[in-house]
Amino acid sequence: MSTELLIDSAQNGSRIALLQDKSLVELHSEGLENQFKVGDIYLGTVRKIVNGLNAAFIDVGYEKDAFLHYQDLGPNFQSLQKFTKMVRNNNYSNYNLKGFEIEPEIDKIGKISSILSKNNQVLVQVVKEPISTKGPRLSCELSLPGRYLVLVPFSDTVNVSKKIRSNDERKRLLRLITSIKPANFGVIIRTVAEGQSVTELDKDLRNLLYKWEEGMKKLMKAKSRDKVIGEMSMASSLVRDLLNESFDAITVEEESTYDQIKSYIRSIAPEKEKIVKLYNGKAKLFESFGIEKQIKSLFGQTVSLPQGGYVIIEHTEALHVIDVNSGNKSNQESDQESTALKTNLVAAKEIARQLRLRDMGGIIVVDFIDMKRAENKKAIYDAMKNELKADRSKHTVLPLSKFGLMQITRQRVRPEVNIVTKEVCPACNGTGKIQASILIADKLESDLKHLLTMQNIAKVQIGLHPYLHAYFTVGLISRQVKWFFKYFKWIKLIKDSSLPVTEYRFEDESGEEIELNVKSETE
Repeated sequence: MSTELLIDSAQNGSRIALLQDKSLVELHSEGLENQFKVGDIYLGTVRKIVNGLNAAFIDVGYEKDAFLHYQDLGPNFQSLQKFTKMVRNNNYSNYNLKGFEIEPEIDKIGKISSILSKNNQVLVQVVKEPISTKGPRLSCELSLPGRYLVLVPFSDTVNVSKKIRSNDERKRLLRLITSIKPANFGVIIRTVAEGQSVTELDKDLRNLLYKWEEGMKKLMKAKSRDKVIGEMSMASSLVRDLLNESFDAITVEEESTYDQIKSYIRSIAPEKEKIVKLYNGKAKLFESFGIEKQIKSLFGQTVSLPQGGYVIIEHTEALHVIDVNSGNKSNQESDQESTALKTNLVAAKEIARQLRLRDMGGIIVVDFIDMKRAENKKAIYDAMKNELKADRSKHTVLPLSKFGLMQITRQRVRPEVNIVTKEVCPACNGTGKIQASILIADKLESDLKHLLTMQNIAKVQIGLHPYLHAYFTVGLISRQVKWFFKYFKWIKLIKDSSLPVTEYRFEDESGEEIELNVKSETE
């Protein structure tokens, strides 16, 4: 499977498209002032303690206070607070935590009011971006993600990704990282670390430690609301998380972003530097690669399936509902059960893509076409789980219920991507109402009479929809011919498919539009 990344630049930021086999699977937008990204670490101030929620509201500079629950303080919160105070008071300059004494862990079921109080300063990390009317969601379990490792300060454990199946490889990585990591730092070994050499892992660990130390130097002089450690740009973080052998090309429209991406890849995977390309075509990048067309076809309420059938996606306040329909093109199989299975399998693949593409979160209910056989229901369940393996967001898929419904929960950490693909109807201007089509011929003839008799226009030609053109020209003695005998003038009719059925345009012989002077009728 080939993977491409396209970065399209605009005045107010950039759009990032992830393609797999030329098909759009993820779309991200990043504004120039895109603050409060997942991974950013701020020095916040406690504004309010809410005992009923066992949570605190923290001021990190957003228009609404951010939310911090007791469960998100982390077991080593006391160590974090102690270290933060020492750095802020300039009493500790050894930022790599060497010799730092870890405090006892906090109670798992304690009360936040016993640990935090109003106006306390606290180091917090954004784990969920502002969505709708809610401010950011915060955590005090700080972590710094790298390409192969995730650095966790004030911990001492080493964990290996569950997706690494080989016991020998798990033991090798565990032994390796335990021997090179500094004290008072925990490490999570990511899936992509499988098979990597000690040199690559050590390089990644050193980069993360350097990032931590630089952030702590900023913390010493930081003011409340200041960002202490910032997550890299969306494009760079996608490259960090996804870059592998299947990556064929990264095409960038803006030169500064091109230099940034190329520099980053040079530092983490020099052999891949050549895949970064600067786009210099005349058309916009997304237009040239057909992304705009894919966006328009994929973000509508109804999404067509490749082999017939379609899915309807409805968004409600509480959940997302997806309905699978066979349409009238999916009846190629020998029986109804086979048709349902085939359509459902195609739909499962498209739905998995839609979840990533729109970044849909919360509860998703999918109404598949009814099937009777248990093995077919299991096939759909297995297919959906398999298609969602590539999804980096945490998710849970439940088997089909007896009503043929599948429930999916998916974690969302950013606002959902919602692109309006509907356009305003030129005939009704969005009102949903047009003039009665049966009267359009009478109105055209009335306006024509007004132009020829009241405004004394010598020569008139009419631009109109092909349907109307056929209506006025059909037959030996057509309405067009009748006009000639009535006004002794030949009215030329021009087909114009850009006009709605209920609209027409009067023109002079040079093609200039003639305005209808309605006032002359009453003067």
